[in-house]
Amino acid sequence: MNEEQRSILLQSSSRFPPPKGTKLSYGTAGFRADASILQSTVFRIGILAALRSLKTGGAVIGLMITASHNKVSDNGIKVADPSGGMLTQDWEPFADSIANAADPESLVKLITEFAKKENIRLDGAKAAVLLGRDTRPSGESLVKAANKGICSVLGAVAIDMGIVTTPELHWMVRARNKGLKATELHYFDQLSTSFRWLIDLIPEKSRDNHPIGKLVVDCSNGVGGEKLQVLKEKLNAFLHLEIRNSGNSGILNDGVGADYVQKEKVAPQGFFGHSDVGIRCASLDGDVDRFVYFTLTSNGDNKINLVDGDKILSLFALFIKQQLSILNEDVGVGVVQTAYANGASTKYLNDVGLKVVFTPTGVKYLHGKAEEYDIGIYFEANGHGTVLFSDHFLSWLDGIKNEPCSGLEKQNAVKRLQAVANLMNQAVGDALSGLLLVEAILQHMGWSVDKWNELYHDLPSRQLKVKVADRSAVVTTNAETSVEKPPGLQEAITALTAKYPQGRCFVRPSGTEDVVRVYAEAKTQEEADELADSDDKTEQNRTRT
Repeated sequence: MNEEQRSILLQSSSRFPPPKGTKLSYGTAGFRADASILQSTVFRIGILAALRSLKTGGAVIGLMITASHNKVSDNGIKVADPSGGMLTQDWEPFADSIANAADPESLVKLITEFAKKENIRLDGAKAAVLLGRDTRPSGESLVKAANKGICSVLGAVAIDMGIVTTPELHWMVRARNKGLKATELHYFDQLSTSFRWLIDLIPEKSRDNHPIGKLVVDCSNGVGGEKLQVLKEKLNAFLHLEIRNSGNSGILNDGVGADYVQKEKVAPQGFFGHSDVGIRCASLDGDVDRFVYFTLTSNGDNKINLVDGDKILSLFALFIKQQLSILNEDVGVGVVQTAYANGASTKYLNDVGLKVVFTPTGVKYLHGKAEEYDIGIYFEANGHGTVLFSDHFLSWLDGIKNEPCSGLEKQNAVKRLQAVANLMNQAVGDALSGLLLVEAILQHMGWSVDKWNELYHDLPSRQLKVKVADRSAVVTTNAETSVEKPPGLQEAITALTAKYPQGRCFVRPSGTEDVVRVYAEAKTQEEADELADSDDKTEQNRTRT
């Protein structure tokens, strides 16, 4: 590092002193905290993003300012790698160290050492970072701090994309690095064109039976309201959308949003008793990377029939399997879940002949595993997920779509798969693209949301947290479904689980606090509660000894 670069870093970082008594850690969601203490962290991650661009030969990196489904007073920052995916795990310790550096001198020392280790030359070479934020009031000032961090690295430029959804920014990063057009206009054109393509390919016999009526969408009083309005205007002739909780009034994520609906299993604010019964409804989260569907029950209260990420995955997998069966080719399809997926969903997927594989909890594991297949489908119950297509498979589809001997039915199946690949975000989970695929498939199948929800019935489940002195004492294996340490714990869990019909239970240590998480499911809610409580006591006893 030359003296000019060192001087710029020292001077600029002195304007963003770190908060005292606070230690932050970079995880799957990046950094998240109360927005009032994030200026220094965001500035420093701006530096990291510029270094990441230099490390990857000048590739475009993304920085998203959001705290997703957290309360409005929180904010956060996360990095998108050149693929549009999450920051490589190898760089997470560096993110932690610079975020928590005590002073400018310590910060510059860490940067100097890391640049040397990674062979990053700080000599003014070009670097580029896309910046985006959600609608939180704190976002504007945090974007300015990130911009200062990026531009404190000689040769680096920040490109402010304004208010965007998280998946939109990841899509833009991926598209730019592939040499494609990557504006917001191109993003919405790709989504709307792919959706219309799927609608045009609906068989005539299904057109008279497709779900009638509007789709009402809760936009969490966040960025989703503004962005869904764009799609509504583009797709008005194909989809009857009503937007609620758009952010014009109401508070972000306060009694609204996919996270609230999925966890509480109640309707969000703005949905009213009898007048909304029987209507197809969906809910987006604060930064639009997850979604769930629901219908209100006929009781006139705010209770709902929830259609969660497991059901979304099942619908997508079933549709893709049907298209592949028309092609009659051996294609590697992987359906990827975590241990938290309801056992009834896994059984359903296995029963229809799909290969289900498990990974540890976390999007980085699910996405990574899905990338191993020709078509990889993953979703968490919270509604975060996507469908990935390998370049090899897409090239194969392109090669056979116009074969004269294939017949119209096969050609249409190829076109549907290509449309799904264009519609679904290949970088991260995207609630807007996922929502459109659900709507296209329901119309294709001629299904109502109630028929979709009848694919299978969830087993009752219960989740608990057990406080422990040291969470590292519990070591799991087999994608967190089995306990390796302490000795004897897994045997005790297995013996307890065997007492309950359709019982399943696992424990796993938290990644952030000294607790062990317990998940149990069984044939009835009472039995699931009993199993979870029994396992709670077993866990407490074993971790004390």
